[in-house]
This record gives sequence, structure tokens and C-alpha cells, in this order.
Amino acid sequence: MSSYFTDLAQQYIDGEWRPGTGSWDIIDFNPYDGEKLASITIAAVEEIDQAYQAAARAQKKWAATNPYARRAVFEKALRLIEEREAEITEAIIAELGGTHLKAGFELHLAKEFLRESIQWALRPEGKILPSPVDGKENRLYRVPVGVVGVISPFNFPFLLSIKSVAPALALGNGVVLKPHQNTPIVGGTLVAKLFEDAGLPGGLLNVVVTDIAEIGDAFIEHPIPKVISFTGSDKVGRHVATVCASLFKRSVLELGGNSAIVVLDDADIDYAVDAAVFSRYVHQGQVCMAANRVLVDRSIADEFTEKFVAKVKTLKSGDPRDPATIIGPVINSQQAESLSATVEQAVAEGATALVHGTTTDNLVEPSVLTGLPADSDLLRQEVFGPVAFLIPFDGEEEAVRIVNDTPYGLSGAVHTGDVERGVAFAKQIDTGMFHVNDGTVHDEPLVPFGGEKHSGIGRLNGETTVEAFTTMKWISVQHGRSGFPF
Repeated sequence: MSSYFTDLAQQYIDGEWRPGTGSWDIIDFNPYDGEKLASITIAAVEEIDQAYQAAARAQKKWAATNPYARRAVFEKALRLIEEREAEITEAIIAELGGTHLKAGFELHLAKEFLRESIQWALRPEGKILPSPVDGKENRLYRVPVGVVGVISPFNFPFLLSIKSVAPALALGNGVVLKPHQNTPIVGGTLVAKLFEDAGLPGGLLNVVVTDIAEIGDAFIEHPIPKVISFTGSDKVGRHVATVCASLFKRSVLELGGNSAIVVLDDADIDYAVDAAVFSRYVHQGQVCMAANRVLVDRSIADEFTEKFVAKVKTLKSGDPRDPATIIGPVINSQQAESLSATVEQAVAEGATALVHGTTTDNLVEPSVLTGLPADSDLLRQEVFGPVAFLIPFDGEEEAVRIVNDTPYGLSGAVHTGDVERGVAFAKQIDTGMFHVNDGTVHDEPLVPFGGEKHSGIGRLNGETTVEAFTTMKWISVQHGRSGFPF
């Protein structure tokens, strides 16, 4: 087992590794075999305050640091990830049940986002704007917001922590990171260790491992952070947004999804099957962009369904340490029980299980369901696991209606032999992202990422990241003399 689970099972506050003072310990378990990985005494409200105070103190000097000097920290952090890739892979497999395939996917994206963060340090640009007043010069400065609070999820904890932490730091901010309780190392203290070893000044990045049962809303209510970047469920996101709005804080929310992959009558069926199986079952379906729903034109539904089911049956479930495993465990027993209940509910409502996977502890095998009644709530909610709903449709108009019939709007995909037909289809879908002739699971450093409806507020990546973690300041200079009416 990686030494990370013994060395990093602490809080990281003001450049120091120390235990929390909360009233209980978070026990970090391997979701596949139940092995105890670490025990971490949680942070109390006092530590939340100390972390934010430290970030605020360190941020002023950091913001004044030459951006080329700031950039060097991220270059070193990238080299460290590359050097430690084997150990980080082992940690991802152990702490969140990620397969080798998933760990490689997450690390690849994390490195891409870190490479982009190297440039974020140099990206903020000011402007000089004209004025109707003679002699006046209007300067627009893009400046750091100050301190950013980041709350990351359990499914891609390393990537999604880095995705907010790295650019926020690169742009001159301090950061306090709260990882998910199920992934405190990979999503939290491991990130802190990498930046500490890369030479980031102490206090700028703080990691608090805690639980809302201990701290309530202290993390998001604290007066120091000006932006809260949250990735998680829409239920919690709604609460974060409400608290932030009441305190005039900015929130960036990447929430759940109920994406669909749509196969039109002129699609390459074999390719669409490959895209759909990956889009539904990557990381056990625990992906916000995963294709919960697979829509197929009725004229090709029989052939597609036969091939889809056959491919799903080849997916090896089991120990994520085995490189051949595609389906590892879900994150905890509550998720496993919920997914089993979802399948049973679907069958009770009239669905046919073309593949009915069994559940053993946290290992939930794939299921494929069809014939679910069109009015079932299951078709409108996020199912965070390896359960696919196959839905036939008659014509594009019906497909558009079905895809949009959900409170979510994150991602999606359409397959067709005519690219422009696909683009025209995509324009009718109420999502932040949609892909033609590809899967539903994509994230790239330069392209704005985010959702509509219950899938979130705001965007990250590229210029939208700069907008998220900086603010504009107008400074005018009067070179002559203004005239005043009195």
C-alpha cells in the first residue's frame, strides 16, 4: 500500500502537517476489499478559520510575486506528478476503486490541466479603454479575487481538485481545499504534498479534511473566501449557491448530469456501440457526464441493442488492481445499495433487464434496462453507477424531446453519418456541452466546461477559469483637470 496513506493522513494548514481537533476520525477505506487505509481526525471550525487566515496572509505576497516566478512552481509540480505516477496510480486504485484504465485517464487529464496552469500565471491581461472625458485614461486591471474555497468530489478527486486549485493559485490567489470524506488523500492532502514539494510558499494552499456534521456551513460562510468552487450533487450545490448568494460570494458549480447519447438512423452502429458503452460504464458510471440514457432510432434499435448488450457482457468486473478489470467497485455501500434499488425499481415499473448485474459488497456489475415507462422518474434523474437505460425513438423530433426531458443539462452526444445533421441536432439540446460522433465524457483545458439547468452555474477551463478566479478593477487617471459643477 502507498505510503501516502500513512504520511498524509493529517490536516495541512499554514504550511504545517498536523492533526485536526474535531470530535471524531474519518476512516478511509478501500472500497473494494474494505481495508482500512488511514484514520484522520477531522478539522473543526477553528481549523477552517486558521486555514483561511493563513491563505489570506500568504496571498498578498504571492499576488505581488512575478508571474514568471509563480509559473516555476507549476512546472515543478508537473514534473513531480510524472515522477510519482506509479504511486499516485496505486493510491487512486486503493482509495476510490479506480481501475488502471481510469487512473491513467485521470492522471492524463490532471497533467494536461497542470500544463495549462503554467500559462495561467501569465494569462491575465489588462486593458486601456477610451473615455468621453478629455485627458482621462481608463485602465482595467484583472486582479486575483484573494482566496478561493474549493470543495472536490470522490469520483475524480485528484483531477477535479487540481482543476480548481492549480489555476486559482497560478492567478495569484490563496486556496483552501476541502476534499470529499471518501477521498481525503487523493483529493486533498496528496495535492498539498505535491505543491509543497514543488516549492509553493507555506500558507497559500491549505487542506482541511472534515465533515459538515462537525463544521456546518463554516467552510462556505467564512468571510475570507470570495469564490467557492464546488463539484458535487445538485442538492448540495443548491445549498452552496444559496449561502454564497446571501453573502455576496461568487460560486462556480459543477453539478450532476443525466446525459444522453443519441444514435440516429444513419450512424455507424459499431462505432456508436463503442462510444455508448464507454460513455456509460467508464469508472463504473460514476461520472457526471456519463450517458445514463442511450437513445436509438427504432429502425436500427434491434441491431444496436444486440451489439450493445454483447459488448457490455464482455466488461470484466472485479479487483481494480487487475489491469484487465473494467468495472471496479463503487465508492461505498450506500451507493451500491442505491444502485441495486434503482435496478429493482425499474424492473418493478415494467422494464426488461437485458443484462442484470449482481451486487457483491461494493462491486456492482453492469445492468442494461429497456422498456422503462416514459413517465418514470428514473429517466429524469442522475444514476451514478453502471446502469444503462436503452430508449428507442421515432425520428429526431422525438429524440430531442426525450433528451431535454430532464432537469439536468451537462453533456451529451449524437451519432450520425452527417456531421452537420449532428450539429443541428446538438443545437436543440439544453446542455452546456454536446459532442457529435463521440462519447459524452470529455474535458479539455481550453474549452469552457459546465452545465445548464440543475447541472451547474458558471464555467471553468481556458479564459472562463481566468474570469472565475479573478476580478476586474477600474483605475482611471486624469491627465488634465476635470471640471466639476460646484
